Amino acid sequence: MAICFPIHMSFRIKVGLRFFKFLNEKCPKKIHIRLAAHRVNTSVAVNQRYPKIYTPGEVITSQNEFMRGHGTYEENGDLKSSVAGVREQVNNLISVRPLKSRYNGEVGDVVVGRITEVQQRRWKVDTNSRLDSVLLLSSVNLPGGELRRRSAEDEHMMRQFLQEGDLISAEVQSVFSDGSLSLHTRSLRYGKLGQGVLVKVFPSLIRRSKTHFHNLPVGASIILGNNGFIWICPTINNAEESVGGFIQNLEEVIPRQERETISRIRNCILALAQSKMMLFDTSVLYAYLRNPLSTPYLNCWYQRRWWTSRY
Repeated sequence: MAICFPIHMSFRIKVGLRFFKFLNEKCPKKIHIRLAAHRVNTSVAVNQRYPKIYTPGEVITSQNEFMRGHGTYEENGDLKSSVAGVREQVNNLISVRPLKSRYNGEVGDVVVGRITEVQQRRWKVDTNSRLDSVLLLSSVNLPGGELRRRSAEDEHMMRQFLQEGDLISAEVQSVFSDGSLSLHTRSLRYGKLGQGVLVKVFPSLIRRSKTHFHNLPVGASIILGNNGFIWICPTINNAEESVGGFIQNLEEVIPRQERETISRIRNCILALAQSKMMLFDTSVLYAYLRNPLSTPYLNCWYQRRWWTSRY
């Protein structure tokens, strides 16, 4: 029985055979093909240890005293991973934290988002999660930090406060039953963002810390959002925080040196994210100072500070 392939299929087979013949002639070394579960990923480091990365379907444990958490399932008495990620255990609860996933918000997280829609007494915000977050009119500070009940006039002026496309920094106030987030900007450090650069990374690369607002000594400020959105802008002046978080000066010309600093910080963050390194203020500053373009004064200053804090 003869098997006939279409013309394009036979052409692909010929090209593939010629390619493998070329590899055998030009590459004397053998090509080793391994499973992803057998590969050691040395680019992911947590506390100077290399955690094991579980692949979907891989057995985590065969013991029955453990409970099934997020990212796991049970089959034939074995607890297996349903996603590719790192194992996390709290008492007898085992879960797998995926390396690449949407943002799952928690109360108190600092996020950076973009306004997508203006609705009745609320804004819809894109926070890199499965569903759009909600920012209520009663959860924002009025211009000038005025404290009073929101009226119908405030509802009519919502687009003057925030409109589609505006970037904001906010805090997660609560989590609804469907997983969507409720935000608030009642603190004067939250609100509309002005001139700067937005960088998007995986949320799992952002290290949780007490503060996510950092004024770097190199002449720029960064907001490390827990949702994977990082905002880089010129150094924030404390005098600007007393206006209620709605001032957006787009006419001011940023000096070229500050723009170059912002661009270099952006490249450093992308390089760290490509290497699966955790992102926080120290790692970003170390990557920035490793650049040969950084000034010798900053290098000496930070090295002296690092050695003083270590010893």
